[in-house]
Amino acid sequence: MGIDIKFPIGLMFFIFGLLLTTWGIFTNNDILLYQRSLGVNINLWSGLGMLVFGSIMLLLAFRTFKSKKS
Repeated sequence: MGIDIKFPIGLMFFIFGLLLTTWGIFTNNDILLYQRSLGVNINLWSGLGMLVFGSIMLLLAFRTFKSKKS
């Protein structure tokens, strides 16, 4: 029918989420970095959210691809 946009969006969010989560893990002990966000490791939490959203989008894209194939 048309181009399925779920795969590139899911891949983009998954890659950016992976980068942000990794950065958040490695900078977890930096108090000055997270002082502006009231001590919340915003890189870690937003990265995890992006990983979840990207995974859902990729799962839906693969399900759609699999149903069109059979």
